[in-house]
Amino acid sequence: MSQTHKTPEQWLEEVESPRREAIFKLFLGYAPGVGKTYQMLSEGIRRRTRGEDVIIGVVETHGRKVTAELASRMETAPRKKLEYKGTVFEEMDVDGILQRKPQVVLVDELAHTNIEGSKHRKRYEDVFELLDAGIDVISTMNVQHIESLAPTVRQLTGVQVRETVPDWVVQRAGEIVMSDLTPQALQTRMKRGDIYPTERAERALANFFRTSNLIALRELALRQVAQAVDHSLERLRTEDGHPLTVQERIAVCISSNPVAQHLIARGARMAQAIGAELYVVYVDLKVDESDENRRTLADNVRFAESVGAKVVRLERGDVAERVAEFVRTQHITHVVFGRSATRGWRRYVYWSAIHRFLRDAPSVDVHIVTQETR
Repeated sequence: MSQTHKTPEQWLEEVESPRREAIFKLFLGYAPGVGKTYQMLSEGIRRRTRGEDVIIGVVETHGRKVTAELASRMETAPRKKLEYKGTVFEEMDVDGILQRKPQVVLVDELAHTNIEGSKHRKRYEDVFELLDAGIDVISTMNVQHIESLAPTVRQLTGVQVRETVPDWVVQRAGEIVMSDLTPQALQTRMKRGDIYPTERAERALANFFRTSNLIALRELALRQVAQAVDHSLERLRTEDGHPLTVQERIAVCISSNPVAQHLIARGARMAQAIGAELYVVYVDLKVDESDENRRTLADNVRFAESVGAKVVRLERGDVAERVAEFVRTQHITHVVFGRSATRGWRRYVYWSAIHRFLRDAPSVDVHIVTQETR
């Protein structure tokens, strides 16, 4: 039998060649139905058309026709059957995938707990075995399954999350992509029966899928992705070797109300604490045309300038839309609002404006400061 003999140079080249680290990519959502699995499958199909060897390790379609149709267009690794208490379950077959040796594996629902008798207790442990073998993994999960956020989610929604993933697992991901959908669009999908059967959808809309819950969960997910971006920037350096950083920018939203100076002072202290640029913004409003309001607004502007803020007057229009546009164009990272209207229709108008701002603004930290009324 003839054998292929390698030269000393070939052996040396193999030893010296650095091993490529496998890539771990995560699609993060804030609720079921925002499109995580769809995006993961779509990327897998795109990679296959580029010639990469991509297979499905495990995908849960939950009876969704569009997801099932996408999954049917790709090779799926056979699942491993396990019997537990008289019932047969199917789990991802890690050893089978390792033997198959694809370039990329799609693994749905990272927080899943494997059935007793599986090779690993948690699915994320399966993922790390694949990564250690040099196989790229694309996975999905919702923000409420991050271990450190579970208590916050319970407080916000009243739902106890039982399956969690340690924070270090998420931090290991080389790329995190937000699978985003507005709460209104997600609720519409729910009502159409695109996520759960109709009878289950009605219960979900009255509980977990309430608008207030979805807004809060979406903000948690946006912050998580923003933190991931910040960590990535910390690892980068400029051409002269200095860390590449993005300066924080704080925008304090004021009106002609004299108690706005309390907000400005709060914003100034925040800016000093984190070394941020400070902006004080106000929208040109008809109510400020009176002599008294013009005087108090001018006093607020002078106070803002005295603490080193850049004062910006925004054109007349809807306050939420104008501020959201300013935040987007100026890359603001923190916004400070005052809260003074606490009863009746004024309370409704105030929170309506806040919700419109959150809908239209990019990812930003929002601080709502209680202030005494005029």
